[in-house]
Amino acid sequence: MNKWKGKSKGTILGYRIFVWCIKNMGVRSSYFVLYFVAAYYFIFEKKSNQYISYYFKKRLGYSFWKTVISRYKSYFTFGQTLIDKTAISAGLRNKFTYEFDGIENLRNLLAEKKGGVLISAHIGNFEIAEHFFADIDFDCQINLVTTNLEVTVIKEYLDSISVKQSGIKFIYVKDDMSHIFEINEALSKNELICFTGDRYFEGSKFLEADLLGETAKFPAGPFMIASRLGVPVVYVYVMKEKNLHYHLYARVAENVKKRDSQGLLNSYVQNLESMLKKYPLQWFNYFDFWDDVD
Repeated sequence: MNKWKGKSKGTILGYRIFVWCIKNMGVRSSYFVLYFVAAYYFIFEKKSNQYISYYFKKRLGYSFWKTVISRYKSYFTFGQTLIDKTAISAGLRNKFTYEFDGIENLRNLLAEKKGGVLISAHIGNFEIAEHFFADIDFDCQINLVTTNLEVTVIKEYLDSISVKQSGIKFIYVKDDMSHIFEINEALSKNELICFTGDRYFEGSKFLEADLLGETAKFPAGPFMIASRLGVPVVYVYVMKEKNLHYHLYARVAENVKKRDSQGLLNSYVQNLESMLKKYPLQWFNYFDFWDDVD
């Protein structure tokens, strides 16, 4: 069974190619190379094809041919988000347009001066959110809770070409649970803590909830921590739209009781499901998410 290993696919060579194309061809022209990259994954990545096809056919109810076409479009769209992220990091943010939907929720969260928790997912392009926050005077430190397996030579390379270093700090999950103290310290400074709530390690604690009509496992940590902290929780996504345009969504987790991690997860899944139905091609979990693929 193909499970997430805590580390995303990708090579330093692939990112170098993206950077060369962006600098010499521009952002839109760089998308041309994706026709070939997406075709490679479409033909040769049998496991990923199996799992993403299950998502389109079984969970979204697509026909056979619509599933095949959507599978290719999924790889192509994922490549676009990587190019966009690379271009924005390299100083081409002005080539993009963006809109904020629910940004008042983030402003209200900061106004309470208790810190707050953002929960996102591996959909869209949340990694570019920080580049847009500055335009709304979002003067707050964001701390991304992640595994150190995601800190790779790819991140180091992107940092090396960035015109402005990332303002995001990283809090790494540790076996001794010392990251909890770092989270509490950040919240005491009115900072924001960001989790992704849709991937868990095999063997780690998990909670279950129905997503798109089938039970799936979710990491227990983000929901247990967020529900016990007594701070506002906001779901945040940055979704790609046409013509180099991005749409940032921020939605408050409502009617969730303190220390009710399952209730928070159910609220999160409901919100995530609405985003997947609106942006079905931007689900980038290419593994056996539902434990239901033969």
